[in-house]
Amino acid sequence: MNIANRLTMLRIVLTFVFMFFLSLSGLWAKALSLAIFIFAAVSDLLDGMIAKKRNMVTDFGKLMDPIADKILVLSAFAAFVQMNLVRDWMFMIIISREIMITSLRIFALNKGKILSAGKIGKHKTASQMVVIFIILGFIVFQEVMKKFFIWNPNWERFFRQGVDVAMWFTVILTLYSGFSYLWGNRKVIANI
Repeated sequence: MNIANRLTMLRIVLTFVFMFFLSLSGLWAKALSLAIFIFAAVSDLLDGMIAKKRNMVTDFGKLMDPIADKILVLSAFAAFVQMNLVRDWMFMIIISREIMITSLRIFALNKGKILSAGKIGKHKTASQMVVIFIILGFIVFQEVMKKFFIWNPNWERFFRQGVDVAMWFTVILTLYSGFSYLWGNRKVIANI
């Protein structure tokens, strides 16, 4: 297994560590969850750059890199739904798209075909990660303000409205990327 693929697998392991710290209460736990998420997101950039630069692109990487992204992103959104920060129907749209496209990829792989992620899918993942950064940043900010007894509920209302706007954008991009992926691979899909 090359270094790029190891980084992909590390991202999956980091998801569990991220979720553990996010589930704990307190400033340090939330700050660590943010730091771990940032590290995992950076590993996503690094594995792709290393694979292309060192000519280490493999079928394993083509399949597992987007799956590792999905595990990381969907875990975060599931936690945010549980924390009442993201609407459950938005999460259901995102997870449905991911399950459909991943299932299609696995089915194609069983038929000997590799369906790689497209550019719009990468933009979709980037937008999802940005929304997760924003939410985690707010969670840490909220913990800091509560620690110094200067938390203002108006900030939370403002933040929740901002999350809704960002999530609408992400949900629309998620749907668009799913339809684009299906359309772009329609000939391959028709033959499997």
